[in-house]
Amino acid sequence: MLKRKMLDELLSWKNRANKRALLIKGARQVGKTYIIREFGKANYKNFIEINFEEQPFAKNAFTDDLSPRTIIQKLSLMGFGPFENGKTLIFFDEIQSCPKARTAIKFLVEDGRFDYIESGSLLGINYRDVSSYPVGFEDCTTMYPLDFEEFLWAKGIMPEVIDTIRDACKTVTPLDSVMHKRAMQLFQEYLIVGGMPAAVKAFLNSDDFTETLRAQKSILDSYRDDISKYADKEKSLVKQTFDAIPEQLNQKNKRFILADIEKGAKSKKFENATQWLVEAGIAYNCFNVTALEIPLSFNEKRNLYKLYMHDTGLLCAQGYKNIQGAVLNGEININEGAVAENAVASALSANGIPLNYYDRKSRSELDFVFAENNKLSIIEVKSGRDFKKHASLDETKTIKQLGRRIVLCKSNIEKSDDGIIYLPIYMAMFL
Repeated sequence: MLKRKMLDELLSWKNRANKRALLIKGARQVGKTYIIREFGKANYKNFIEINFEEQPFAKNAFTDDLSPRTIIQKLSLMGFGPFENGKTLIFFDEIQSCPKARTAIKFLVEDGRFDYIESGSLLGINYRDVSSYPVGFEDCTTMYPLDFEEFLWAKGIMPEVIDTIRDACKTVTPLDSVMHKRAMQLFQEYLIVGGMPAAVKAFLNSDDFTETLRAQKSILDSYRDDISKYADKEKSLVKQTFDAIPEQLNQKNKRFILADIEKGAKSKKFENATQWLVEAGIAYNCFNVTALEIPLSFNEKRNLYKLYMHDTGLLCAQGYKNIQGAVLNGEININEGAVAENAVASALSANGIPLNYYDRKSRSELDFVFAENNKLSIIEVKSGRDFKKHASLDETKTIKQLGRRIVLCKSNIEKSDDGIIYLPIYMAMFL
């Protein structure tokens, strides 16, 4: 079993007084069902799993009468159970396929006899048919692919080693050179394997990377199947957008250029297609800001954006043929550093940091800007050897409310005389 941070979150939820239902969002195959199943079986006398895609007949429990008594009786007649007060967790999986079950959560939580977890892969897309959201009766969280720390756990790295790396990041103290070198090697593995559980398990179980690539291709195929099944009239545009992500990230400024997909394309035409991928958890939007001032949302220019994949391993498998060997050999600046920058975007997103970049008419470019302790912090990703050349970052030292200025690179920890912090790129997980 892969150790996941979500387990701690689930345990914390279980111990809350007067708990609400827990809704776990996330892209398909990030491990939601597995971790909920393991948690439920280990922490409840009765664990009842209802998957509305695999068991569509269960939807009939939510027709007409949505009173808890009626719903539970119908589920019991369908063979689900046993239902024991105070000792039962009911798990509604793929709940996007049964909108009325989401509506019924309010009444089920009010009933108070059982605990409820909901999960689904396309929640943001398929809930247009929900008649009434259970506002006030539901806590939401998102599950992501394994981050680098979870990958290190899977590789058997001791928690004390990770704590040492975390402390070095916090105190801006150089790591032992041997530890830094090994952490960088492991991060290079992580870049090409990514954090999808099936790919990580394949990598751990076989020295043949072909198995890892096969697992990644299978996941990508399932995403394309979802697009065909759920994207309705926009499925063609969604597929075009999805397939264009690797090539677009190869551009020097990484910005998503619609004209590269379709001549004369307008942003409005592709707006829904892009949002579909974001709501499915497959991609992350990184919006341009026109001024280095907080709040950044006041200066967002949402028609200018970068589009990152939620997992670097899938990015490599999707569009970069034979890149894996080069990355393993330390060439993480390959393809204009797209994979390294994507890894940082994924780490920031998983830590709840909104993605924004700054670009002033292509004369001054900053990879990531974000608010931190009421100040503006800046990240530049420099995956090559010239990581100390950063003209745009040098120009920011006079900004009001300036926070940290960070360069993520292959080098060990260092702090310059003018306050720029150089961190190994694998420390993005701590930001």
